[in-house]
Amino acid sequence: MSFVNYNFSKGIFGSDFVGLKWFNQLFASRNFIKLLRNNLLLSLYSVLFFFPMPILLALGLNEIKCKPFMRAAQTITYMPYFVSTVVVVSMLTLLLSPSSGIVNMILNALGIKSIYFMGDQRWFRTVYIISEIWQNSGWTAIIYLSAIVGIEMELYEAAQIDGASRLQRIWHITIPCILPTILIMLLLKIGQFMEVGYEKVLLMYNPQTMEVADIFDTYVYRQGIVNMNYSSSTAVGLFKALISFVLVVSANTLSKKVAQVSLW
Repeated sequence: MSFVNYNFSKGIFGSDFVGLKWFNQLFASRNFIKLLRNNLLLSLYSVLFFFPMPILLALGLNEIKCKPFMRAAQTITYMPYFVSTVVVVSMLTLLLSPSSGIVNMILNALGIKSIYFMGDQRWFRTVYIISEIWQNSGWTAIIYLSAIVGIEMELYEAAQIDGASRLQRIWHITIPCILPTILIMLLLKIGQFMEVGYEKVLLMYNPQTMEVADIFDTYVYRQGIVNMNYSSSTAVGLFKALISFVLVVSANTLSKKVAQVSLW
């Protein structure tokens, strides 16, 4: 479909072949650099700030010795994963409202002027990443907790006998033992590098934040759903898939050579 001028009545193979027309149109578009920049920055911030949080959360939960409290804490942290994205964005809108939001009420009490978080370009990426951390860290931490459970207790007992502190046991036993799991999760994350999560972006962005919020997926939405230009939107999807393929193959090769851990 990316290489034809798709027509409903003719189907994919009956539509006129146009070669690289839609790709050339994408690359020549004045929005291409903006879309690429916004997509890459959101993905990069997600890797830098979101990816470590489930690991830290899992390490922290594992150190809780009171089992009922640990189970309660784990339940509280992963429950946001089941909250609808629409509800999450509605919560953000209410909490960050410049007039009645609790965040701005606290800022006002501290003598700071209200900030229009949802309509300020400077805050869009920050709000997006923080909401991602809150919504998905607890659920992702389950994977790392499962890996931690598989570590032999004799290693901790031997380290404790040798006088290792709690932090030393985490650094020299827990983290090295779950490192293969961390690397596999990182490879999967890199494979989804171009997938930002357009539902939340689509619900969060507005004309004021469009300059920093517009990404390839929202462009696909406008081209494919709004303008019904299916071939153009499919070309964008294929372009994203090719970038993700190159990234995951490169990361997998590097991980295989450096750490002997790979997806294949």
